[in-house]
Amino acid sequence: MTHEAASVRLDTFLASKLPDLTRSQIKRFIQDGQITLLNGESVKCGQKLLGGESLKITYKAPEPIEALPEDLPLNILFEDDSIVVFDKPAGIVVHPAAGHRGGTLVNALLFHCKDLSGIGGKLRPGIVHRLDKNTSGVMLATKNDKAHNIVAAQFKAHSIVRRYKALVYGAMEVQGTIDLPLGRHPKDRKKIAVVEGGRRAVTHWNTIKSYQGITFLDLSLETGRTHQIRVHLSQTGHPIVGDPQYGNIKRSSGILSPVVRAAICALKRQALHAYKLAFTHPSSGEIMEFTSTLPEDIQSVIQILEANN
Repeated sequence: MTHEAASVRLDTFLASKLPDLTRSQIKRFIQDGQITLLNGESVKCGQKLLGGESLKITYKAPEPIEALPEDLPLNILFEDDSIVVFDKPAGIVVHPAAGHRGGTLVNALLFHCKDLSGIGGKLRPGIVHRLDKNTSGVMLATKNDKAHNIVAAQFKAHSIVRRYKALVYGAMEVQGTIDLPLGRHPKDRKKIAVVEGGRRAVTHWNTIKSYQGITFLDLSLETGRTHQIRVHLSQTGHPIVGDPQYGNIKRSSGILSPVVRAAICALKRQALHAYKLAFTHPSSGEIMEFTSTLPEDIQSVIQILEANN
């Protein structure tokens, strides 16, 4: 890299040298660790170059993916000309990507709705927010570009109400707030971590009920970062029960009741459910609120906790 690059942002420099890539692709490659310094040291999109650095670029051109309509079950809670609200089950991915070319919510929405917003692109039509694959609960999609812009602005302004319920390890106080910045994990780019200089993330929680070694929480998001609740709770020593990425499988061994331990081991995903979503309708201006009952797998664990408390 020449000294002419000194004081230029890394992503800006790469965009000028790699015209076949979009700025968002370059950002993703950097975040995924596919663009690093020659010695393997990670880099950030906005870092200023000194000039003279050597970069290592290991990305592969992605194979084209096309989202196609699929006749998949879709639990619709509400639908009109502007929006569609649905109850997402655990185990289903929101949009197609490498490794998940079909069987996603987008595939189901494309079959059900013929007029999804195009702003999200071919792979994310109508999608304005996500839930992780193994998080269940209420989601919202938009059916035209005007609605998409209005709803996206509400998410950006943090005016949308999002409430979750979760089972976590350990005893927690009655209520509290976690205010810790989040960003890509410095060593595992597929994970999120609490990092200095990361984006501010705020999670509020209230205890619904305490059990032996487990607490049932009601949580609300002030911000909506990727994996926010899961990382925040894990960072504070209270990982979500069943979380394969941010949990600690050894924590279940500390549960005295063998029946409860068995129920936890039988849970094949994180015990996290988005039970409430409230927002302003993009056309009518009406405040709308939708709720979803706890899925059977989480309810069964709670019933066993109650019986053995």
